[in-house]
Amino acid sequence: MTTTRFAPSPTGHIHIGNLRTALMNYLIARKADGTFILRIDDTDPERSKEEYVDGIKRDLDWLGLHWDRVERQSERMDRYAAAADQLRDIGRFYEAFETPTELDLKRKKQLNMGKPPVYDRAALALSDAEKDALRADRGEGVWRFKLDQARIEWNDGILGDISIDAASVSDPVLIRGDGQVLYTLASVVDDTEMGVTHVVRGSDHVTNTATQIQIIQALGGAVPSFAHHSLLTGPQGEALSKRLGTLSLRDLREQGVEPMALLSLMARLGSSDPVDLRTEMSQLIDGFDLGRFGAAPTKFDAADLMPLTARHLAGLVLADVAAPIAAAGVPDDMAEQFWAVTRENITTLQDLAGWWAMMRDGADPVIDAEDTEFVAQAIALLPDAPFNDQSWGAWTAAVKEATGRKGRGLFMPLRKALTGQAHGPDMSALMPLLQVVKARNVTG
Repeated sequence: MTTTRFAPSPTGHIHIGNLRTALMNYLIARKADGTFILRIDDTDPERSKEEYVDGIKRDLDWLGLHWDRVERQSERMDRYAAAADQLRDIGRFYEAFETPTELDLKRKKQLNMGKPPVYDRAALALSDAEKDALRADRGEGVWRFKLDQARIEWNDGILGDISIDAASVSDPVLIRGDGQVLYTLASVVDDTEMGVTHVVRGSDHVTNTATQIQIIQALGGAVPSFAHHSLLTGPQGEALSKRLGTLSLRDLREQGVEPMALLSLMARLGSSDPVDLRTEMSQLIDGFDLGRFGAAPTKFDAADLMPLTARHLAGLVLADVAAPIAAAGVPDDMAEQFWAVTRENITTLQDLAGWWAMMRDGADPVIDAEDTEFVAQAIALLPDAPFNDQSWGAWTAAVKEATGRKGRGLFMPLRKALTGQAHGPDMSALMPLLQVVKARNVTG
């Protein structure tokens, strides 16, 4: 069975880059009728917060990326300890004691000599007595996995054939001196024991994948199919990493971005297929093809989300938006007419309250200086409320006859005087919804 996972660290809110990874893994699992695991990477007790765990679940639930089960790495420490013992038993795990300063000096020396700055495995030459002395002086050391210094190869689902020389990579640290199990070991153990078959993540993990393949093989596990998607940049190709904190899913939700608008964009961004707004998750699942994604950096512009959100909202029926319309204060008997008028004139559902406030209370009029006398004359001809769908036509006809104005010079000043806006719904449809239109509202 196809099994994928999304493994966020609960040290902050999910951002747009995390979403790309989560969505791809979700779509792969669902397209194959497989299993999608939410795996909380909470092995760092200092930085992991329960509020972020709740936030991750809330964000995924908002998007409809429903998981089949939740796993928490903090509850699996015994499994990582067992794997570490297994690696020790086969001679692939060793303790090292260099300080960060010593490691930095070694790297600089290697670079000066034109060599790759990889760990020199000096710890392998330590005697038991020397290790005891270092442990007494510095505390517990870190535990490194001893790589087989051969080429590591795999066929990547996006990047194609990959080959990395393990001799150019440092033996990875899997357990810190304070005992904290690091991502590389925990992820390998979990992927192996949970039967993960496909792993999609960012291209910044390519080297991690190479080392993890060897660790999986050392532990006797099955190597999943790996794929590495391109990293996101800003719209001009600038690095997006520094802005990810402002592109959290929580913030996008609060800005009024609709889930299907966001998912439609992210399911196609970076692929050879055009972005196409979808209305249902099943459409995204059916149309997803990992092989259509490229390796080039992918430009992401948050501004693209608002037009997609507006298009999505315009396609909804009243039942889909009954709750936010009611929350805006629109009476039930006016809801259908209100939605028909506003559905193509909002960017987010947050705009509904503004439209209803204008209809209910009247707008701050916008009157150009050259139109002051004309608008005053027109308001004197405005029929009494309530209005119907014939009111706009009858009023503008009367104003045209009285003033001689026509076309844009007639209609635009009247629209701006009644609504305070130069654009909006068809005035014949809007007029019946206007609750307060008084001369003082329009002419001041």
